[in-house]
Amino acid sequence: MIITSVDIYRLEIPFHHPLRVPIGVIEGANNVVIKINTDSDLVGSGESSPFAPITGDTQESNYAMAQQLARLIMGKDPLAIEARMTEINRFTVGEPSIRGAFDIAFYDLAAKAAGMPLYQFLGGSVREIRTDLTIGMQDTVEQTVNLAKGILAKGFDAIKMKVGRSGLADVEHVKAVRELAGPDINIKIDSNQGWDYPTAVANINAMKPFNLDYSEQPLAVWDFDNLARLRDKVDLPICADESIFDDKDALKLIKLGAADYLNIKLGKSGGIHTALKITAIAEAAGCKCMIGCFGESRLALTAAAHLAMARPNITFLDLDSAYDFKADPVIGGVRYDEKIGGLLHLSDGAGLDAVIDESYLQNHKRIEG
Repeated sequence: MIITSVDIYRLEIPFHHPLRVPIGVIEGANNVVIKINTDSDLVGSGESSPFAPITGDTQESNYAMAQQLARLIMGKDPLAIEARMTEINRFTVGEPSIRGAFDIAFYDLAAKAAGMPLYQFLGGSVREIRTDLTIGMQDTVEQTVNLAKGILAKGFDAIKMKVGRSGLADVEHVKAVRELAGPDINIKIDSNQGWDYPTAVANINAMKPFNLDYSEQPLAVWDFDNLARLRDKVDLPICADESIFDDKDALKLIKLGAADYLNIKLGKSGGIHTALKITAIAEAAGCKCMIGCFGESRLALTAAAHLAMARPNITFLDLDSAYDFKADPVIGGVRYDEKIGGLLHLSDGAGLDAVIDESYLQNHKRIEG
């Protein structure tokens, strides 16, 4: 199989409710979609969803880099994923989101060529997977509670709360949601680097009665040492997110004893190829993983869900970005259950079994050999 051309597009879909976190606001999908065409008539699709405060790239930089990466792989075998991703990762150490889009397209092609759904191609079997639903930072406790009521009414069994306010302002928000939800709903908090060490200790200790699952990225991305100190100091698991991009970060965090859980995002890791290495390192260390998202449509979320299905060590799922889209541009792919909140369904079609409706795609550019 040989790559004959690559189609590159912009995809822009707004959220109903922009997601506010301590380091910025995600308004919706401002993404890049690629299609890798081959001489076998099989097509692989991938999607980037950059969030500059974390990934350091943008839709504009992804769109430009996609053209360079397309020329890099032109005329080569897309099924040689190790070789292709080694070339791409050596070409640039930046632009993880678009590197991930190419990676997803390679895996889509490989699973299609094998006639398997991606989770099966990755060695997995069907298991139940459920995502949480996220509450962004709200100005008042009443606003936070109203959003939580909506999540519970939809039947979700897990809520992720964005925190990271100054002082102990987060405590009342989390307390109110726990009182509303009762003891059986899983609640996770995500600070997105919003606290320093003393504030993190104070907040986590104050929230101890609320029976939380974990505290995600409570400290700055670079502060591995204090992350390890915090893990020793508090009685709540610590999940690293912005601090882990690749397998090398995973190894460093685990050796330092800085995290109980590792959050994989395909837009950080540069795709499934590196994500598989992260899960292997985590599993060897007895460390569980979660898988998260930025502003992906159901195309990239489908790839993430297949990876989660294939790797039981991925215990926590935060694949809710498309849940709040004003329009759904994806045909096929992962489905949100209509009756059981957060339950995800994957088809048995080959590869991702998902494509973007081209009426939603903009600024088409084709790179040919």
